Amino acid sequence: MGQSSSSQQLPAQHATATPPPSCPMHQKSAEPTTSAAKCPIAHDKQELNPHNQMPHDLSQLPAPNQALALPTERVSSSIPRADESGGKWEYPSPQQFYNALVRKGWETPEEHVETMVEIHNFLNEEAWTEVQKWEKRWGVENADNLELARLQGRPGELSPKARLHLFAGWLFPSKFNTEPPFDRHDWIIRRPSTGEEVRYVIDYYSAPPEPDGSPVFSLDVRPALDSVGSVKQRISVATEEAWRTFRESQ
Repeated sequence: MGQSSSSQQLPAQHATATPPPSCPMHQKSAEPTTSAAKCPIAHDKQELNPHNQMPHDLSQLPAPNQALALPTERVSSSIPRADESGGKWEYPSPQQFYNALVRKGWETPEEHVETMVEIHNFLNEEAWTEVQKWEKRWGVENADNLELARLQGRPGELSPKARLHLFAGWLFPSKFNTEPPFDRHDWIIRRPSTGEEVRYVIDYYSAPPEPDGSPVFSLDVRPALDSVGSVKQRISVATEEAWRTFRESQ
């Protein structure tokens, strides 16, 4: 949740994340694609599972005119589900991911889909780690056993904080980031010790790449300001960050 090292300031409590070397994004032969900066899964309102906002019938069959065979295996995440199954959330397979892109009408080279799935899964794992950090800093009991109850993708819907930082970038473009987040998720987590549900907002940003060209992403993860407890939590962390910055500047 530390400050980004970018020369342009990003929102506080940002976490920068570089995909691991095993991720295809590190392969020099992979051509960049703007579609990788989008999350196609479950952002419409038709026939969706209310828990993850994904279509109930997201097919594993090849899409019409699909030329390249894509894997249909789904990868289990590290994120516990808040239901009686006691299992983990599963990520969509590359074939399901591609079908979601086709469903949206987004043109994406089939050879890039596995790369996009790697990024999608990696960023969600990083986001979950940041949620756990927030909960631990707030002293939540059994923070390691948090559960994700529901989630919703809200691309194109800027959070109030994202709007504020875009305005700051418009006023002071040399000091603040001027690019909006490329995606937004709202996650409802459940605290196992109390059963309390808390909404977290996650803004996903593209950050300047590493010197070797490796991609870098920045996640702004924080509890939503929709309860007294979350407001206190945000104030506490903001005060801690400000005090730490002050001490380091002395």
